[in-house]
Amino acid sequence: MLVITVGSLGFRARLQRDTAPRTCAALLRVLPLEGKLLQARWSGEAAWLPLGDLDLGLGHENPNTYPGAGELLLYPGGLSETEILFPYGATSFASRVGPLAGNHFATVEDGRDLLTELGRLVVWEGAQDMRIEEG
Repeated sequence: MLVITVGSLGFRARLQRDTAPRTCAALLRVLPLEGKLLQARWSGEAAWLPLGDLDLGLGHENPNTYPGAGELLLYPGGLSETEILFPYGATSFASRVGPLAGNHFATVEDGRDLLTELGRLVVWEGAQDMRIEEG
């Protein structure tokens, strides 16, 4: 399980080890991750954690462009920078250069009822402190 804190909100997410084993392993190697979660300008009801030029040595694995709320994606870089996408509602993953597909590596199980509040926070209050750790 992953423990994810965004501002004062807490989530627990199940790793998708069966469908994204390489992505899960690579992510676990760099935990804990900390940064600012921002509203994703081109992806609809989603927020993103920029990871810059972090190279996890991944390509596409279990890629998805249309994740459901709480289905976390890791974009391994390429057309855009490396990032984690955190959908809180209807999402079509994209960047300024067009559609993207990210590796579905975890799904929020505890805290699903807080996804709407997550969206409100990033839209109305701006960037939020985020921490992802194993727990």
